[in-house]
Amino acid sequence: MVEIGNEQLFWERLRELPRPGEENFLAFYDHRMGAIFTNPRLMLIPLDDHLVHRGDGVFEALRFEDGAIYQLDEHLRRLERSAKAIGLDFPVNPVDLDVLIRQVCLVSGADEGNVLVFLGRGPGGFTLDTRECPQPSLYIVAKRFARKPESFWFAGVSAVRTRIPAKQGWMSKIKSVNYLPNVLMKKDAIEQGADYPLCFDDEGFLAEGSTENAVLVDKDGVFVIPELKNALTGTTLTRAMNLAREFMPVMARPVPEGELYACREIILLGTSIDAVSVVRYNGQTVGDGKPGPISLRLRELLVADRKAHGQPLRK
Repeated sequence: MVEIGNEQLFWERLRELPRPGEENFLAFYDHRMGAIFTNPRLMLIPLDDHLVHRGDGVFEALRFEDGAIYQLDEHLRRLERSAKAIGLDFPVNPVDLDVLIRQVCLVSGADEGNVLVFLGRGPGGFTLDTRECPQPSLYIVAKRFARKPESFWFAGVSAVRTRIPAKQGWMSKIKSVNYLPNVLMKKDAIEQGADYPLCFDDEGFLAEGSTENAVLVDKDGVFVIPELKNALTGTTLTRAMNLAREFMPVMARPVPEGELYACREIILLGTSIDAVSVVRYNGQTVGDGKPGPISLRLRELLVADRKAHGQPLRK
C-alpha cells in the first residue's frame, strides 16, 4: 500500500528528493506567492494549471549578461502577441512585468544567464474549459547560461531533415508552451546522428529548426530567409536581418530542400547560439565544409549588438 502522507511529510520528502539540474536554477518568481525564491526545490507548478496539463500558455526565453538584458522589449512584445492570440491576459501590467524580470535576473546573482517567462491560463481544474481558471499564472525563472566552447562556431554543426512536420498555420506563430513537436524534432535529429533538425511544410519548403530559425546564403550570395508561413519569427532572426542588410542583399522567399545542397551557407539563428554554420546537411557537405564568412561575421555582429544595446538590469 502507498503511504498516506500529511503536510509535514510532504515537505520532508520534498527537501530530500533528488532535483536534477538544481545547480542551474538560480532564482524564480511565482505570482501566486508574490515573491522571488532561490531554493530550486520550491520551484513547483500546480498540476491543475492548464499550462501543465493542456499546454495552455505562452513563454519567452531571454539572455542577460554583464548587468544587462538583451532585446527585452522585443521579447515582451512577442509574449503579448502570443497571449493575445490565445485570449490570455497578463496578471500584471507590462511595466511591472518588465521590473519583475529584471529583478529575478539580479537576485540570481549570475554574471550571465537565461531568464524564462511563462504565462499560463492558471490553476482551477482539469477540463478544457478556460472558465475554471480564475486567474492567469506567471512564473519567471533565471538559470545558468550553458556557454558553448569557441569550437562550436569554428567547427560548425550538422543538421538533418526531421521526419516531424512543421507546425501548421497560425499555431506556428504562437510561442506556446506546447513544444511537443519541437521536442520530437530534436529527438529525431539526435537519433539520426545530427546536432540539429530542420523541418519542412506540406509544400516541401524549409520552415525552421526545433528552436532556431534557419537562413541561407544562396549561390548568388543573397541572404535568404525562408517564407515564414509555418515558422516563428525569432528575435535573433529579426536582428540578424537588419544587420545583414548593411553589407549584403537580403530577401525572403520559399526555399525548397534541393537548394540546401547548392547554397553557400546554411546558418542557424537563436538566442543562445547567436549564429552558427551548418557544415553538413543530411550527411552532405555544405559549401566547403567549413563555417562560412557570413555566419562568422553575423555572430560577431550579434555579440557586439548584445553588448552595445543590452538594457540595464538596474534602472
